[in-house]
Amino acid sequence: QVQLVESGGGLVQAGGSLRLSCAASVRTFSTYAMAWFRQAPGKEREFVATIDWTGSNTIYADSVKGRFTISRDNAKKTVYLQLNSLKPEDTGVYVCAAGSFGLTQYEYGAWGQGTQVTVSS
Repeated sequence: QVQLVESGGGLVQAGGSLRLSCAASVRTFSTYAMAWFRQAPGKEREFVATIDWTGSNTIYADSVKGRFTISRDNAKKTVYLQLNSLKPEDTGVYVCAAGSFGLTQYEYGAWGQGTQVTVSS
């Protein structure tokens, strides 16, 4: 059973940066693709980024490409999301997920509780 705990969210001004972390408590962390999704109030959960188990392949949503970077440290069983040049529309709860390498939530079977990111204008 995979347990995921996110941290690093907060309140930041537009143009600022944050680094989110997601720590996993599973022996086989290095066999999972990891992803970040986000959900804004009143909106559906949307894909942000994913990274395969090797860390060599990544995919980003068009809305964050060039601003966000996903990475992982398999020795620490942690996945990161670096958020740069933040915009108010990036506001939401950011949730990490473990599963297969894909773009939809249906490819991920384990989810964290999320961390709030609020970007002020």
